[in-house]
Amino acid sequence: MHPFAPYVLHSYYRATGWNEDNLYSNLTRSSNAILDFSVPRGLHLSVSKSPNAFFNTSYTMNALPSLNGSVGYIFSSRELDIKNSSDVHLKDMVEHFRVYAQPRRPEGQDEVWLAGERVDTRDYLLYGRLYLPTGRLDALYSTRLSPTVQGLVAAISEPPSSLATEGRTRGDNVSNMMFSLQHDIGKWCTEYTWSADDGMWGVRVLHNFGRLGSPAELPDESATGPRLKRVDEEEATGGGLKGRVSAGGEVYVSAKEKSAGVSLGVRFTTLPETGLSSQTFRGPAQPPTTITGLFNPMMGHLSAAYAARVSRDLSLCSRFNFNVYSYDSEWTVGAEWWMRRSVPQFPSQGEHGRTNSVHSEKWDQQPSATATDMRGVVKARMSTKNNVALLWEGRLKQMLVSLGVISDLSSRSKPITAIGLELSYFSTG
Repeated sequence: MHPFAPYVLHSYYRATGWNEDNLYSNLTRSSNAILDFSVPRGLHLSVSKSPNAFFNTSYTMNALPSLNGSVGYIFSSRELDIKNSSDVHLKDMVEHFRVYAQPRRPEGQDEVWLAGERVDTRDYLLYGRLYLPTGRLDALYSTRLSPTVQGLVAAISEPPSSLATEGRTRGDNVSNMMFSLQHDIGKWCTEYTWSADDGMWGVRVLHNFGRLGSPAELPDESATGPRLKRVDEEEATGGGLKGRVSAGGEVYVSAKEKSAGVSLGVRFTTLPETGLSSQTFRGPAQPPTTITGLFNPMMGHLSAAYAARVSRDLSLCSRFNFNVYSYDSEWTVGAEWWMRRSVPQFPSQGEHGRTNSVHSEKWDQQPSATATDMRGVVKARMSTKNNVALLWEGRLKQMLVSLGVISDLSSRSKPITAIGLELSYFSTG
């Protein structure tokens, strides 16, 4: 389950029209959602409040295995549509499998002029969190420098007294500041980063092959209606998956550590069926699919993942990791299953008494029908290293709940390595 702060940050990106999926760092986001989900450890409680559309507060407490907590504040220049935990869409709070929208050139906010002078300001977001009792402070500042350029400054400050004695002896410094500049024009997305602690410079580049989309052509999971022709859709040329290919890489150099690294990546994703509701998924000719490959030539690490939604509510993923130097390998498989409950709902009538839904024939035959509402998701993963993880995320009354367990099948003395429960509640107004 997304914590409240990332949920607000995602809402800010949507409000400002920034496409965070077009970053090289998010190349494997679809497969990671199924295979790399985090399981809560112990008992975690979170309460958040949005007094208005610009300001948000968040309070968390970990009761087990140790008692600690945090206090966070978020302020944005743009009004954000923050929902209550009782009615927020679960897919906005859960990292889930999905195909990527067509890359597009970001659009800036409209200019505002008063008495011949431009009075509008840049969009920005400020976030800070203080952890107790350690006194660690996390901060984030994000701003749009132009319609296609975004700057971020992230900082971590931890008092020396909170560090372990061994860490202070080694001279470890947890405090750090990182600067990032992201330039997205749709077809190309470049990210430049610099870390103050180790003097690391990094460059990430992602290129999307094919034509660009526009905001009006983005898929909406809640939209219904006739399917629109995709802007880059070609005429049928036979069998096989049809979609979009993205490729990129990263290079980073550390002056302090006198080290460097490089990685290359490629992603193929089928294009979403524009205008079809996710609740009326009937298995199109090509299922929503994402295939990714990563290679680090210096470390010899190779990773390939295949993820697909095989039915309306079930997505499967398989990933193979291999090291060409040590011949160490790992195979991981996972699944994501959305649970729904039936809710009586009257259809909205279109022309001649018919609806725009795929179920229009059924709507015509009866005065009311049954729609489905998501009430939770179950995730599971298993690897050849005998690690098994299960996670359920959903809603109980007005609270969002995450319950998970991690097991090590190779250990007889301690087969359960982690178990946890997370409760989250937030409200507006």
